[in-house]
Parts: sequence; C-alpha cells; structure tokens
Amino acid sequence: MVSTKNLKQAVLWEPSGEGKKVNCELCNWRCLIDDGKLGRCMVRQNIAGVLYSLNYDKVCSANPDPIEKKPLFHFQPGSRSFSIAAMGCNFRCEFCQNWQISQAAIENGRIEGQAISPQQIVDAAVRSGCKSIAYTYTEPTIFMELCNDCGRLAKEKGLTNVFVSNGFETKEAIDFAADWLDGINIDLKAFSEDYYKRLCKARLRPVLDTIRYIAKNTNIWFEITTLLVPGENDSEDEIKALADFIVNSAGPDVPWHISRFHPQYKYTDSVPTPLATMEAAYEIGKSAGLRYIYLGNVPGAKSESTFCYNCGNMLIERVGYRIVANNVKDSKCPGCGAEIAGFEL
Repeated sequence: MVSTKNLKQAVLWEPSGEGKKVNCELCNWRCLIDDGKLGRCMVRQNIAGVLYSLNYDKVCSANPDPIEKKPLFHFQPGSRSFSIAAMGCNFRCEFCQNWQISQAAIENGRIEGQAISPQQIVDAAVRSGCKSIAYTYTEPTIFMELCNDCGRLAKEKGLTNVFVSNGFETKEAIDFAADWLDGINIDLKAFSEDYYKRLCKARLRPVLDTIRYIAKNTNIWFEITTLLVPGENDSEDEIKALADFIVNSAGPDVPWHISRFHPQYKYTDSVPTPLATMEAAYEIGKSAGLRYIYLGNVPGAKSESTFCYNCGNMLIERVGYRIVANNVKDSKCPGCGAEIAGFEL
C-alpha cells in the first residue's frame, strides 16, 4: 500500500458506496476513482478509499506579479499579487502557455515542486509588499487544499485571494472557497462545445454554469478572458454570442479581456491573431453592451486603459502591466460621477 504519511487528505470528495471507490466533487468531471487510481487531473489519488492531494507540498512557482498580469484590471489596480502554482490540470489545451507545469503530471506522471507551507507563502506575500495571493499559472482548482489553507491565513493578514481559472469548478467548490476567495479571472475560451472538446478535451456548458453561479450567488469579483485563436473561435457570430452571454448572464460591468493568440505547445500551425480581428471583437463587445473591454498581448494599445463608459474620460491609464495614472475617485468617474465597477479601485 502507498504510504499516506506525508500526504494531504483532499477536500470535496465522498465515498461512492461502491467498495473503496470515491466521488471527487472538486471539478465538473466529478471523477469516480477506483482504489489506487488517479483523477483526471492526475494529482488526486484514491488510497484505500480515501482521496489525497499529491501536489499540496509541491509548489512549482512562487513570485510577485502585477495584479494586471492575471489579468484583473478592476481589482486593486496597481497592486502586486504573490502568485503561486502547483503542477496539474483538468484540461488538455493544445495551446497552453504554461504546459511545462500544467501538463507534466498528465503526460509523464511528473509532479515536482518545493514543500512551502501556507504560512511561509503568506509571510512571503507580506514581505514582498503584495496585497493579494494569486493561485495561477496552472488551474487552481486542482490544488484547492493549498489554496484553502493559504487563503484563510491570508485573510487574517489583511490580504485578498484571487484565482486565474478555467471555470470548471463545481458549485460545491465555489461555495467551499467563497469565504476567502475575493476575485477570479475565468477563461471563457470559446462559445462552442466543439472547440472545447477538440482543443481543450473539455466541455463548455459547466464553464457557463460557473459564470452564472458566481454572478448570482456570490460576492466574488470576476473578470473574463477569451483567447482569440485564428480560424477557431474568432467568427463574428461566435464572438457576438459570447459577448451577449456575458451581458445577459453576468451583466455589462464584467470586464472582458480579449487576448491575442501566439502559436505554442501543440498548436503551432497558425499565425498570431490579426489586430483587425481583435479590434472587430472589441467593437462587437461594445455593441453588445459591455462597458469594459481590454485587448491583451497588444502592448501599447489604447484599449489597455480603462475609460468611463458614460462620458469616455480615461480613468486608469496603462502601459503593459504598469499603471501610469489612476483618476478614479471613490469608485466614481471624476468627470461625470458615473459609478465604476471594481474592487478597491
């Protein structure tokens, strides 16, 4: 039998009632895991009828980042976020930018990293002058145990907590994190089940359900990112349907980040997203009623900055991840007094 001495018991699971099988309730794959087997993320294992996390003490990245890099533009703008990750993922995106750490456990069973305690992580965040801890680079859901322990300690120190996520969490996972999770950026990768199935080995519907659930049942601030892949999810009809979904299901104040694709990992037979496609998507989003739209991976673009949806004044001027000026006063536009959505703007 595998030793469980140094393993962290997982959260959000229960015995299935079928021998020593367990039901994982962390993400929407809801894996039924046999004794000795791994879940789809390859970092949670059933050992004698108990589910354990295999990456709790395997922190593979830890460093301060601008909060704008997440990207979160309406959440503590100009602050730094101490960003951590552990290996693993529940998606198989062919264009993953962090595939070296997200896919290693899946492709070759490799789970590497350092044993850094939650207290050490929080202390490092405080020392480095960060206002938040970001669980990012890989899917944070699959290291929820570490997120939970860090998140609760962080709140005690006056820090906030943010996820950068594919949005495949269960409702149970969202409720589990709601006490300490303050913000989240969700990748809404496309508005097509075929795209999710073919390029991510995943499903769209649970992501849409997550967005609706967070919008209607929590106080978690959230923003949405869509990577536009040429010829895959960039048609005018699909972009319009996606933008309409955001407005109708989450509201016009949800910031939408349209990110430029660059070939990488397994998806290299493509060109970067044309700027004309990015600009057309921006206009479609505006026409749908979205108030805050940003173009990502386009350094120096005017659309990196935040403008008042009512009068058009520039409120937060950005160059890359750097804020040049923040003119928001008490969450209002100083020009017309319109309320600007966000967290500690």
